[in-house]
Amino acid sequence: MTRLSIKFCKATKSVTTLRLFTGLLSSLLLAGCTHAPPPALPAIPAAPPIFTDVAAAAGLNYRWVIAGPRPLNILQTIGNGCAFLDYDNDGNLDILLVGPKLALYKGDGQGHFIDVTQKMGLDKLSGHFLGCTVGDYDEDGFDDLYVSGYRTGLLLHNEAGKSFRDVTAQAGLKPQPWGTSAAFAETVPGSGRLDLFVANYAKFGPTDAQLCDSHGIRTSCGPRYYKPIKGVFYRNLGQGKFTDASAAAGLTATSGRGLGAAWAPLAAGEAPSLAIANDEMAGDLLRPSGKGHYADIGTAAGTAFDRDGNIHGGMGTDWGDYDNDGKLDLFVCTFQSEAKSLYHNGGGGLFTDTSYATGLALPTMPRVAFGGKLLDYDNDGNLDVITSNGHVQDNIHEIDTSTAYRQTLQLFRNGGQTPLTFADITAAAGPDFARPLVGRGLAIGDYDNDGKMDVLVVDSEGGPLLLHNVAAPSGHWLEVRLIGTKSNRDGLGATVTAVMGSRSLLRLCHTDGSYLSASDRRVHFGLGGAKKIDSLTVRWPSGHTDTLKDVSMDRQITVKEGVGPMLTAGRLH
Repeated sequence: MTRLSIKFCKATKSVTTLRLFTGLLSSLLLAGCTHAPPPALPAIPAAPPIFTDVAAAAGLNYRWVIAGPRPLNILQTIGNGCAFLDYDNDGNLDILLVGPKLALYKGDGQGHFIDVTQKMGLDKLSGHFLGCTVGDYDEDGFDDLYVSGYRTGLLLHNEAGKSFRDVTAQAGLKPQPWGTSAAFAETVPGSGRLDLFVANYAKFGPTDAQLCDSHGIRTSCGPRYYKPIKGVFYRNLGQGKFTDASAAAGLTATSGRGLGAAWAPLAAGEAPSLAIANDEMAGDLLRPSGKGHYADIGTAAGTAFDRDGNIHGGMGTDWGDYDNDGKLDLFVCTFQSEAKSLYHNGGGGLFTDTSYATGLALPTMPRVAFGGKLLDYDNDGNLDVITSNGHVQDNIHEIDTSTAYRQTLQLFRNGGQTPLTFADITAAAGPDFARPLVGRGLAIGDYDNDGKMDVLVVDSEGGPLLLHNVAAPSGHWLEVRLIGTKSNRDGLGATVTAVMGSRSLLRLCHTDGSYLSASDRRVHFGLGGAKKIDSLTVRWPSGHTDTLKDVSMDRQITVKEGVGPMLTAGRLH
């Protein structure tokens, strides 16, 4: 027996003796005492949750199942995505869930959804579908879909909210070898057309390694076992046609093995740049360099590697101005034992990884983060961080007992003070944040139109989580829907700036970001305790700006390019 064991046994015996003596003394005293027992202490109420899962009650009856023997290979655990969209333009968010079979649920704006998959013609589609993106590529006023996947890829045209039609072949799009995240953007300012980027992962087939040995245990192989495949960039020619412009645009120089993709302008008035999060490869940051061409500035900009100059397992990614300095910053989800990188935009095309300085690094390192978004969950005007997590090896517990396949979500609150730090408030977020998941896709949106951002999460070996935002207290808010005229109709790529006294908030109109998923395109502002918005300025992709004065809060508005606000009874139209 070790010294430590002897000490423990002695301590245990002493505690046991003390407990026996105390119990005997209490019994003797109580035997001769007729007084009533003291009143019970009042229970300490549990803190109210920030989010609560309402998927089942809302009507989302869907499950992801990974078929086949265990352990699983890298393709089987890549996961799936989801989307918030408004396919029928009724002002209420609908939900798309992506798997071998697609599922579309129509929302009523009150928290209830009905399955319209068959009605919309999506039940006829099948394939190894993985992710999706949303955008009105033909400017007819209805959200279209691109669905990515392994040896597939579909462009689905929205037939005026009545059905979706597969137009992939006639549009000039081809199946991708392993399509992952995809993103629409107006890359030619003023064209009004949405171009499409589709990230690709790696070469994988029956003749490639399926399982590898790790400490004598068979498990899925890591990404370095597979040759990277580069993404494809499709230029929108109009009339429903696209052409592969990857080489002409310079995108063939990217690293490949892409998992996350998101567009954003790095400077005011500039065409959008494309951030690609690559798995165990240098991250790409493609900035427009003139005449439809892009230069990869990732290494020079500081976003290709982590703080220490190492490559990481880049997965989901997102843009947002987390410190409210008027410049869009970049967040990248990464693998276990790697800090999730938060790249601060210092201007001039230079970024600094602030994950350690802001407190995000250490609490995120134990997780494998896939989905990730910057959102203002409590409407205080500061963008917070949420991630969905889950390991890629379903038997990882046999190899490393310190981790698990299923992992919990994480939520970090932006303190908004200088120096700016994020606090890990996962434990206070609600019991659903303690549920282990195979977390993959994640999207955000205000599905019940109450001014607070909700979250949709994919559990790749379970059902979806629809996390209703019940945060209290919560600040004032504004949600802005954009309608482009010279710019693309969705207003994707526009920036919106709200000024309240000395405070200025910059937000981006986009549906891309996170992992394999698409989010609410309405621009959401948390406004804290502000009394009013002095000015609201929209900088459109065309270069045109619209400015509204003295804007009221706690409502939804629609702004049309060159026209201004359009409001009907507090609801979008």
